[in-house]
Amino acid sequence: MTFAPVKYKLMNCGTGRLFEDEGWTLADPQGDSPALVRAVYEKKEFELRKDLDGFYKFANWLPIKRTLLHSHVPVTYKSKGLAEHLGLDNLYITFSGYFPRIGAQMATCSFKETEAYSVCARLPEDNDRILVVSSAGNTARAFAQVCSDNNIPLLLTIPYDNINALWFKKPLNDCVRIIAAPAGCDYFDAIVLGDKVCQSPRFMAEGGAKNIARRDGMGTTLLSAVEVTGRIPDAYFQAIGSGTGTIAVWENNLRLIEDRRFGKHRMRLYPSQNAPFTIMYDSWKAHSRQLVPLSAEEARAQAAEIKAKVLSNRKPPYSLAGGLFDAMNDAGGDMFKVTNRELDEWKERFQRLEGIDIYSAASVAVASLAQAVQTKAVQKDELIMLNITGGGESLTKEHHDVVYAKPDMVIDTYLPAEEIISKVETLFR
Repeated sequence: MTFAPVKYKLMNCGTGRLFEDEGWTLADPQGDSPALVRAVYEKKEFELRKDLDGFYKFANWLPIKRTLLHSHVPVTYKSKGLAEHLGLDNLYITFSGYFPRIGAQMATCSFKETEAYSVCARLPEDNDRILVVSSAGNTARAFAQVCSDNNIPLLLTIPYDNINALWFKKPLNDCVRIIAAPAGCDYFDAIVLGDKVCQSPRFMAEGGAKNIARRDGMGTTLLSAVEVTGRIPDAYFQAIGSGTGTIAVWENNLRLIEDRRFGKHRMRLYPSQNAPFTIMYDSWKAHSRQLVPLSAEEARAQAAEIKAKVLSNRKPPYSLAGGLFDAMNDAGGDMFKVTNRELDEWKERFQRLEGIDIYSAASVAVASLAQAVQTKAVQKDELIMLNITGGGESLTKEHHDVVYAKPDMVIDTYLPAEEIISKVETLFR
């Protein structure tokens, strides 16, 4: 459905320069150093759109041109079981996934749907280029579902080893095609494939963290929490692969401060990684804007070892202006690392205490919250937001039969871009 687009300008997070969005602007054309661009919305008040359904109730702070079918929102509720176990008085869980008991109905069980419904709605209806999304799993599933439901041409690039993440309640529409980097490759290899395909003008890069629609879509998790609590939380917990979700909630925190009705403070940020893949944790602990060195070989080995496979981005938006380093410096907080053993323990405890299965990445966030309680980084009476970025897959598979997608092609990343493009173009004839 089309509607009157929200009015906003773009701001270079490094220089503060304001300029117009040309429709799919991912960076400041006048910028001379790496920087994210941020949407600066004309409407400064946080208000829900009562005329729009699902996810699009947050449309006032989304850079979109239309709405799409079958969207759902993150659901925030006050924890009882986990809160009591940890001795916390005001723990609020923002749950993205399938948990009908609390009203959560995300078909792909992941908060990556918030990205997909925002990014794809930023596309004009008459767009004739093919969107390219690179993913380690959950993002691919979310974009595939949204594009399939709304007949939007999409090329996914994924690591072959993560193909089991692509399950759906029904077969995908032919407008969605999948190529995979060979077995043994990681998320970065999938990005390489996508970058090579996007050298063709027929394809367009989704943009990852650089896409304001992706970040502002993910930032709706904080809006969900504030809708329920009535104020900005004191502390925020999330597991990170790229850190984009944490950047996104920080940006919405700044917007809410401008509103002035929900508090004037920055909530402390507590992102976490799955050890041994801890490139951002290690960089932050060194208080280094630059990422610590990590070779491709080390990254692949570490990615193979962790259970939360989606947390394995070795080129995250950490160092550039407006990235995670700046967010953490501005808001305060700390980073945590969580072992596979801790992940497993808290995954089981969360299901027992809150009544729903969660993904390994979300379990990392729960374990990090437990660490923060133990080290007294948070106080029992503080308002704490725990972002459970995915859950309910086991319940979904109890309630529905699912089908698994297969890659249309497996393509070596070392092939020249021209050869890869030639292969991929045959999928969209």
